Amino acid sequence: MDFPQLQPAQQVGPKATFHTNHGDIEVLLFPTQAPKAVENFITHARDGYFDGVIFHRVIRDFMIQGGDPQGTGFGGESIWGKTFEDEFSDDLFNLNGSLSMANGGPMTNGSQFFIVQASQLPDGFASQMQAAGYPQEIIDAYQTKGGTPWLDHRHTVFGHVIAGMEKVNEIAEVATDASDKPLKDVVINNITIID
Repeated sequence: MDFPQLQPAQQVGPKATFHTNHGDIEVLLFPTQAPKAVENFITHARDGYFDGVIFHRVIRDFMIQGGDPQGTGFGGESIWGKTFEDEFSDDLFNLNGSLSMANGGPMTNGSQFFIVQASQLPDGFASQMQAAGYPQEIIDAYQTKGGTPWLDHRHTVFGHVIAGMEKVNEIAEVATDASDKPLKDVVINNITIID
């Protein structure tokens, strides 16, 4: 098994930089494991689809979510104008710092995504993961890096933060309302892609 998230800075592949009003977040993308999710994201980014879009849902120690031009959590669509299938890989997991597709259930991917911001694995999960047959390297990574294993095989992982995780953590700390929407907009000014 190849687990590119365990040493993401050493991987070769396209990269995306989120230019936000809190600073830059650089992400390595995984087109081999999640080709449609990556194509969708890159095309939208290059077309300016995410320019000025907010992170509309922020939950500390869980994730920051964006990608909806309406900023409501109910908008956005894929580059194909319809939802597309999940791309689950045995190589990728919802570790802290992963970039994953948000959805409304199986096979409902559109334009929304989230970055996992969970630095600690909740108690009891390691034994559950062992029972479920997780590779030991991934269990170890979840225990040392954190993450949200309950989202594995529910949300497609298609990237991983390689620089600017401190900005993700900063965004996760902003004040939010009862719907987890930041009181002051956290804005994606634009996203640049490097092949």
